[in-house]
Amino acid sequence: MKTSPLKRRPSGYVSLLLALSTGSLLMVLVLFSYRRACASQATQSAVQLQVDYREKEEAILRSIVAITPNRAIRAMQHLSNSNPTISNPLRWENIFTEALDLANAGQSISSPVLASLGTPGSARGNSGDAALGTASLIFKALGAEAGYASAGINRSLGTGYPVPLTCHDATDATRDATWPILSSSKVYGALAQSGVALPVDTYPNFNTLNYPNINFGYARPGQPFVAKRNWWGFSLDLAGHDASKTCAVTSKRDFVLSIYEVPSQLAISASSFMELGQHASGGAWEDVTIAGGVFAGRAEVNGTTTLTAVATRRGAALSAGTTVGGQSFSGDPLAPGVREAYQLTQGDFFPVSLASESGRAAFIPLSRGADYFDRLAHAPETSTLSSTTWNHYSIGALQCAMRLDVIQSVSASNKTPTILRFSYLKDGIRQDLTLPLTTGVATGLPPGYIYCCAGDGTYNFGTAVVDVAYGTGGTFAYQTGVSGSITFNNARFGDPLVGVDKSGYFKPSYPFALKTLPSGKTCLAVYPKRLAAFLTALRADGTAVNHSLVVNVDYTVASGSAFLTKPSIPCTELDYGVILEECSDLTSFTKGFSLVTNLRLYFGDDFNVVAATPPTGYVPPGLYYPPCSLFAPELRYGVAMDPFAVNLVGQLGSLASETAAAPVSPLDAKAVSGDPLAANQIHVNLHPITHPSELPPISMMNWLVLLEERRREYYP
Repeated sequence: MKTSPLKRRPSGYVSLLLALSTGSLLMVLVLFSYRRACASQATQSAVQLQVDYREKEEAILRSIVAITPNRAIRAMQHLSNSNPTISNPLRWENIFTEALDLANAGQSISSPVLASLGTPGSARGNSGDAALGTASLIFKALGAEAGYASAGINRSLGTGYPVPLTCHDATDATRDATWPILSSSKVYGALAQSGVALPVDTYPNFNTLNYPNINFGYARPGQPFVAKRNWWGFSLDLAGHDASKTCAVTSKRDFVLSIYEVPSQLAISASSFMELGQHASGGAWEDVTIAGGVFAGRAEVNGTTTLTAVATRRGAALSAGTTVGGQSFSGDPLAPGVREAYQLTQGDFFPVSLASESGRAAFIPLSRGADYFDRLAHAPETSTLSSTTWNHYSIGALQCAMRLDVIQSVSASNKTPTILRFSYLKDGIRQDLTLPLTTGVATGLPPGYIYCCAGDGTYNFGTAVVDVAYGTGGTFAYQTGVSGSITFNNARFGDPLVGVDKSGYFKPSYPFALKTLPSGKTCLAVYPKRLAAFLTALRADGTAVNHSLVVNVDYTVASGSAFLTKPSIPCTELDYGVILEECSDLTSFTKGFSLVTNLRLYFGDDFNVVAATPPTGYVPPGLYYPPCSLFAPELRYGVAMDPFAVNLVGQLGSLASETAAAPVSPLDAKAVSGDPLAANQIHVNLHPITHPSELPPISMMNWLVLLEERRREYYP
């Protein structure tokens, strides 16, 4: 067997130095890459942790906006300060603690969501998860102040904060840093003059402010609107609570939480579900002009309606022919992306807005519905944290300076009133005057006379022209058409009944009377033009104080009448009505006039059509009329006969619910007969209130709640 010789191969060698150098280089590259990867992971982790904290903070801040107005309302309600069980949950400390819970800020993923994933035995790897159980480590008052929040009252907090209000009630001022207090004792004073447009001495309650930069279009950002701004400041440091575990450092942020008190001031402003553009009958609006924006709880806009802006809480449905802010919409104007595209192309504020689109903001109409008309449906409120009680704040009937009540009727079958009670303010103190309608206040004295003084006493009627009587026991001496100081004695009147003590009485021109409609319905007629002279005769405060009147039926047990019952809403033909007459010239009401009633209201005359002298500093164009408001469950036009037409100028609103199935048609009108007026009989010119001197004595109230971060350039 032959074998081949071995093949010879080239000889070689291995360099140990080269191998070690190459290996070391590769190892260094691996280590460098590993360190870069670790650093990148750490950076991403830190960034993600910061993002997590910012998202948690945002959820917390939104929760604060949702919780605070509810607590402010409860602080005004009956027994809110009766015991710690009720008052403690309303504290800022508990507002912030509840916001942490509501936002689920302690967990990256909630337990219910984690359970729904169906992954038993899972573990959270987010180092930012924490109990966040100590609110005092997260929320602090500003600067060196103790507590959770700094109240924006009675002193300036420095650059970057709103101007403060002045609080004239020491208890409210003390409590405002512990609870969210809204009160009529908080007004604009000298400290606020630099931040409002008008003199605070003239307009302390509501002034002209700039509307905040938010998407909710009750007004345009930066546009003047009438409001009062209550605010509180606090700092937030969410990461500091668990910095020892997370090693995360976030900058402490300062915030301002504001509750703007906003009287209804738009051309149409209501929390109701409203139908715009057509009447309930289906007919389109005809002679209708609406300036400025419209606010509704929900809105359904039909026909070829033109509006400047529409703001809602629950959405708007617009017809194809509707134009809002010069823009028509083929689909849902509130669909995602529509607003953003509009602002990019038009460069302007989007004219259709929803309150929930505004981030850390909420708009809350304080609508009490039918309760707004009836002051007798509410028990007195005591032991409240705020000096201003909730019912008095939110119910127009309780805010009226004057009251007119039916307190007696003939019988259960004959509801003709026999006694009225008139209440008014004299030197700021409430006075009650009982007015019998069928008998005199003394035997033999005709109905309508009022007792004024004992014999030999002097009573000053001022400029009021009255009839007077002197006597007793059915025997009286009379004089008519007198004024000034009258001494009721024998020297002036003679002695109508010798040897008997006598008294003085007077009969003014009453600003109210009983009146019957052609249908037979019994009504109380109110004559506002007579009120100034009547108040003068009573030596009461003038119309600058006695500027508002509520007309109710006293159905309570305290009235002593078993024949009176609570009026129905909707109104029925069995209830009384209220007629407004002699109301065309209201210039005697220098602060305006308001009427509130839970009865059907009839217009028997033109209302407020005589211009007055505008107040100093009033600059809006056009004539100035005394600011007036009327609140009733139903309005009708005419008394003796149906009117040919109705002209409406000013503002309109509704107290109906925004969740009602059927919408309210705010421009509908009915005649005294109950028949609806045709569209061509209704002429409308509505415009917004632009100056606080245009606010009537009684207004619907809204709250704009806004949470803003203090701008970084103002930080120390």
